[in-house]
Amino acid sequence: MPENSPQQNARLGIGIDFGTSNSAAATFDGQQLMLIELAAPESIMPSANYIDKQFVSAIGQKAINDYIAGNRGRKVELSAQLLGEARSGTGGGETAMGGPGESDTSKVYGQAFNDGSLPGRLFRGTKRLLGNTLNDRIAIFDRSFRLVALVTPILVGIRQALEATIDRSASHACIGHPVNFEGSGEGRNNIALERLAEAYGHAGIQEQSFCPEPTAATISYLHNNPQSRDELVLTVDFGGGTLDFSVLRRKGSSFEVEATHGIALGGDRIDQCIFRELVFPLLGSGERWSRVVDGSTVDTLFPFGEYEELLINWPISYMLNQNKYTAPVMQRMVQPDAAADKFKRLYDLIQQNYSYQVFEAIKAFKAQLSLLESAVLDIPEIDVRVEVERWEFEAMISPLLFEFEQAISKILDKAGYQAGDIDLVLRTGGSSLIPAVVDILDNQFAGKVVEHDPFTSVAAGLAIADYYQYAAAELS
Repeated sequence: MPENSPQQNARLGIGIDFGTSNSAAATFDGQQLMLIELAAPESIMPSANYIDKQFVSAIGQKAINDYIAGNRGRKVELSAQLLGEARSGTGGGETAMGGPGESDTSKVYGQAFNDGSLPGRLFRGTKRLLGNTLNDRIAIFDRSFRLVALVTPILVGIRQALEATIDRSASHACIGHPVNFEGSGEGRNNIALERLAEAYGHAGIQEQSFCPEPTAATISYLHNNPQSRDELVLTVDFGGGTLDFSVLRRKGSSFEVEATHGIALGGDRIDQCIFRELVFPLLGSGERWSRVVDGSTVDTLFPFGEYEELLINWPISYMLNQNKYTAPVMQRMVQPDAAADKFKRLYDLIQQNYSYQVFEAIKAFKAQLSLLESAVLDIPEIDVRVEVERWEFEAMISPLLFEFEQAISKILDKAGYQAGDIDLVLRTGGSSLIPAVVDILDNQFAGKVVEHDPFTSVAAGLAIADYYQYAAAELS
């Protein structure tokens, strides 16, 4: 660790890894590193916030459970949002019958729509929005919420879990963040960090330091594996929302970050790819639809494209339970052909709001393929069971793997090194367990790749960084 590391002190290092998909927290007292049970008995908590009609918030797995329960079998009925009334006359005159004159009145509606029976709103992956330079507000029922307000309850829950475990105030922390936040515009990283700092402040964590997530993962490895020789370390943090890199030079007991890089590629995009390739064809994608329109038989492809984006974004998939989506499915599923079962499956998925269960099954399937040469995608809720060979999965995600390889080239270019210059490669993050990802790294950095705590390395490194109070210049 740095040569100017302080002596053992009474300070407790606290690290918080608020992630796109999941969150973790850890403490370090100079001797012992401890992961906090944010979702007892688990240390990993979904980064989810559910707000009901009474504006009561639930976080973590409870937020997801409340969302599923509230939307299962619920019919969505949208109405345009009434903004006011417009008058085309002044009124005040008299009609031919001698009564008061009436102006022409028409109601004015906005572009937004109200779902009258919506029990609550689920927010998952809100971290992705923090770098949005165009808008800072989201409408929830009849109120406008800042993005900071959606993140704060999750951070409050993390602070409360910390304080319940350590039995003292958790008013300080080292906070992890991606190298580049998602979004467009040169100022997105600064805006995102400002919003994140404000949210942590509202959550009661006033003393803050920040550290890029791949750098934090490297710090936890260096702490666990002290040595005196110098080495050049490349860290690959392939998580649920982003792919981040850092190149760090260890110089005995100190280190220096030489370059960082990050792109919006994560496990969520891989899951969506699996959904499209394996599940869509079993729900009716590519099937034809014959029906009678104005007395004539019309035969076209079923308009499955209108369903796709809502299916692969499960927090808003309940929107499919509207007549404009369900009516065509109901018409198609009663036609006497082999494809009818596919549309019955699609109807069940829509009406029972099973998109979340589909993605959970995909995650389990993906994890199995990391261990075995073949695995079964098993989704009993919609009667789907598909066996896939690992090579088929790798062919399916090949465009994403190409993005991964390009990002490796980019970080080496930024740092000014060749692959042969790197002494050690740390592989962390859930998506780093995919065998094709492992193979790419092993091929480029033969004999130099080490797997490092895929799900908790960042939180651990943040706690260590907070304990030693590393300067921002050391961590950037």
